[in-house]
Amino acid sequence: MAKTAIIGGGAAGFFCAIQLKTFCSDMEVTIFESKSRVLSKVEISGGGRCNCTNTFRNVTSLSQVYPRGFRLMNRLFKQFGPKEVYLWFENHGVDLVVQDDECVFPKSQDSHTIINCFLNEAYKLGIKIKLNSKIENPLSLFDEFDYVVLTTGGLSHNYEQKLSDFISVIPCVPSLFTFTIKDKALNLLMGLVVDDVKVTIPNTKLSSQGPLLITHWGVSGPSILKLSSYAARFLAENNYKSPLIINWSGITNTDSVYTELHDISTNNSQKQVSSYRPFGLQTRLWEYLLEKAEIKCKWGELGNKGINKLTNIICNDKYEIDGRAPFKDEFVTCGGVDLKNINMSTLESKQIPHLYFAGEILDIDGITGGFNFQAAWTTAYAVADAIQRTVKN
Repeated sequence: MAKTAIIGGGAAGFFCAIQLKTFCSDMEVTIFESKSRVLSKVEISGGGRCNCTNTFRNVTSLSQVYPRGFRLMNRLFKQFGPKEVYLWFENHGVDLVVQDDECVFPKSQDSHTIINCFLNEAYKLGIKIKLNSKIENPLSLFDEFDYVVLTTGGLSHNYEQKLSDFISVIPCVPSLFTFTIKDKALNLLMGLVVDDVKVTIPNTKLSSQGPLLITHWGVSGPSILKLSSYAARFLAENNYKSPLIINWSGITNTDSVYTELHDISTNNSQKQVSSYRPFGLQTRLWEYLLEKAEIKCKWGELGNKGINKLTNIICNDKYEIDGRAPFKDEFVTCGGVDLKNINMSTLESKQIPHLYFAGEILDIDGITGGFNFQAAWTTAYAVADAIQRTVKN
């Protein structure tokens, strides 16, 4: 009887184990978890709701949502993509709902629905789970197991060093984090959500668009988390210090912004600039921007110079990123096992037969919105399928 060891009791590890036992019912599958509990990351993901995938309906190219690894994901989606994931959960008793932003959650809005599904399936299929089992040398398991699958998630520096002894590893840095901005006036706007902004790191091609949340330490929200993913390497190399430009209107064409402000000025010439808010900007934010631009007059008194100044503060509001958030909230890492070292169809090591990788341990990571869990399910399925084909052949 073939035996498989899965190192890592997270999303990819459980999905791979369940799928493998489904394919090969007589195979012995053991999950080794270094901590005292499994699926802890799933539990806290999505604010405890678990954004388990995305419909991908708004995605025209996977490079938009996978800054690293999109070519591999393109290949693997043909085998097991978001539609297959949706059906898998529904067929295993997890009712799902799709939000307006195309993010998919369990209908219960509770991550424990996903966790219970995995644990129940593991129990039914006879998958062994060994807690508090830290495997220092994965290759040592080949003394007992025929196949070894690494699903340990983002790599710590120590584990990264150990893996690099037998496979090429791209150093891991955080992704999906918020920005610290030391601006007292901005920080006083904490709790304010602006529905559509564009954020850019100047002199680069790094930008993103979407909702932004102002916090007591700086800025957060989908637009910032996406930008942190795109700019993960750049920011790490610059010690998380960089200029940041916020376009509060979300309109990329500044001429359009200027034209709209000019029209407002013409049609509301006797009103105070502070009393008429363009682009749906909240009162507190608008007052903050006007004070920053030192504008206190009526719309009709702005003139071309004043409208240009207002256009600039709305479209090119400059800040300085001064580190990541003051607490560790990164759920994803950029980096991991170099994809050049694995078979792109099976995710098996090119150097070490029967050694496989799935999930975040690979140099694949996505932006916020369910894309990282999708990568976990897709890569885990690919590994399970590859092993079962090897066994049956």
